[in-house]
Amino acid sequence: MCRHYEELELVTSAQGIVDSQKIASLIGIDGGHAIDSSLAALRMFYELGVRYLTLTSRCNTPWAEAPPGREEDFYPNVIGLSTFGEEVVKEMNRLGMMIDLSHTSDTTALAVLQLSRAPVIFSHSAAFSICKNSNNIPDHVLQRLKENNGIVMLTFDIKFLACGNYSATVSTVADHFDYLKATIGSDFIGISGDYDGMNIHPKGLEDVSKYPALIEELLKRGWSKAELKGILRENFLRVFRGVEKVRHDLSSMQVSEEEIPLEEAEHPCRLEMKPPPGATFPH
Repeated sequence: MCRHYEELELVTSAQGIVDSQKIASLIGIDGGHAIDSSLAALRMFYELGVRYLTLTSRCNTPWAEAPPGREEDFYPNVIGLSTFGEEVVKEMNRLGMMIDLSHTSDTTALAVLQLSRAPVIFSHSAAFSICKNSNNIPDHVLQRLKENNGIVMLTFDIKFLACGNYSATVSTVADHFDYLKATIGSDFIGISGDYDGMNIHPKGLEDVSKYPALIEELLKRGWSKAELKGILRENFLRVFRGVEKVRHDLSSMQVSEEEIPLEEAEHPCRLEMKPPPGATFPH
């Protein structure tokens, strides 16, 4: 995409964001199933430029639990973070890859927040106290996130903002910002947008060109320019730099070669990479 659109630039570091004169773009993976329970695959993704990984998406992985009410009942016996899941977290700390806890269960999130030496992100979530969607963050997890020095980046998806209320507006989004600020402080909040993950938007925030409407609303509500600069940019950069610092601190740490027992990973939902029936390939 960055090769095709000259206004975009692929970056792989916090300093790369600062230095970019274009729209600095990061690669993330939305769902830990993509690494197929392989730390070697995780390292390969990092080498390819991936800088954050959402541990779960709509279903459990063999080593981390998604919220209840997920669409598919994959790996139903997983609770929280398994022993191998702990190795994933440690290896992400060592690599300098941000851990994304959006779409994880509260049990998983708390386990990661207890274990991770680096600050974590919730890349697209909202406040559970306003909208009781299982993908949103309850207050006790928000407090642990603050202790971790991480960040919650507020999604604009009305399923999470207003529990599907189609009349959601810019004011609805601002209500979440106000609540998060009152609960953990403005230093731990960012903006997600999540425009690539939803089709119905709050009125007045139909696309990225409408961001100024949100900033105007927050200014009316008493947010300072310094606080707004934080949620737009500085808070995320602080987290990214914190992840990079931990990577530097762990530079002498040995590469983990832990493997998950095959019987734990084996499931009909696993993608089996093999040629389709009848396919032939040239030598």
